[in-house]
Amino acid sequence: MLLRDATPADFPAILALNEAFVAVLSPLDAARLAQLHAQSALHRVIEHDGRIEAFLLAFREGADYDGANYQWFAQRHARFLYVDRIVVGGTVQARGAGSRLYRDACALASRDAVPFITCEFDIEPPNTASRRFHARFGFREVGQRQLDGGKVVSMQALDVATASTRTG
Repeated sequence: MLLRDATPADFPAILALNEAFVAVLSPLDAARLAQLHAQSALHRVIEHDGRIEAFLLAFREGADYDGANYQWFAQRHARFLYVDRIVVGGTVQARGAGSRLYRDACALASRDAVPFITCEFDIEPPNTASRRFHARFGFREVGQRQLDGGKVVSMQALDVATASTRTG
């Protein structure tokens, strides 16, 4: 599995992965992806057998990003890396792809002295796979938000200093 920066050539595969998991993500189209890519602090993909099988898209504080969950963290943390979405396709699930992407994010955060990696996942309806994965990696709930339509998300934060000893 090759971990590398995402490029515009990867966008069709990233959009397909996002669509496959849209029930636990927000929808994404090509124009929005290009906008998010340009603002991101970290946009990485995992390529396996010539195909994009996973990606992570993250933003630092101060980004011109209108996501409500990002804004929630921006109101509470002076420095953070917000993982907007991480998607791992079925062929590389349970093979360490998600952990590899998060270790990469932790390395960036550690290098830049960013104390927290933040994210959220659905708790109503529940996304149990994401809950288990994030708990294993050391994320802790720091709040909850109810979104339009009744969905409830768990707002999560990882202390980067303690993450260096975890493998996910």
